[in-house]
Amino acid sequence: MKILLAKEASYVQLEEFFGKNPNVNQKSVYENGYVVEMKDKIEGCFVLDQLKEDIFWLKQLYITQSEAGRLPFLLEAILTLAKQRNAKSIYVHSHQPVVDILLEALQFHQQKEKILEDKYPTTNGSWWAYNVS
Repeated sequence: MKILLAKEASYVQLEEFFGKNPNVNQKSVYENGYVVEMKDKIEGCFVLDQLKEDIFWLKQLYITQSEAGRLPFLLEAILTLAKQRNAKSIYVHSHQPVVDILLEALQFHQQKEKILEDKYPTTNGSWWAYNVS
């Protein structure tokens, strides 16, 4: 598994990935995101948006169904990347019970108060936070 800036990925591979995954916000991923390459093919993407100097929001996390079993490894790699970018906290908005279970297993903490809700209102799901050590 290789993580690289979307801007540094092969145009042909990006077009193929976006063509097969129309729900992914191409513009956001290309401008501010990363892609996940496995076996010379893009199989996932995410945006690690910097909200403040040391606070990040992991959004648009996507991995193809064929590689979904690698999601825990991808999340670990994202946490390492965030640490390299000097993150102290990472927030994730989850709207899938399976992702909630995975986040809890990776020691994310569900947020009771609506941390980012004022700027980024959501109608469903939960906010989670991870304190990077």
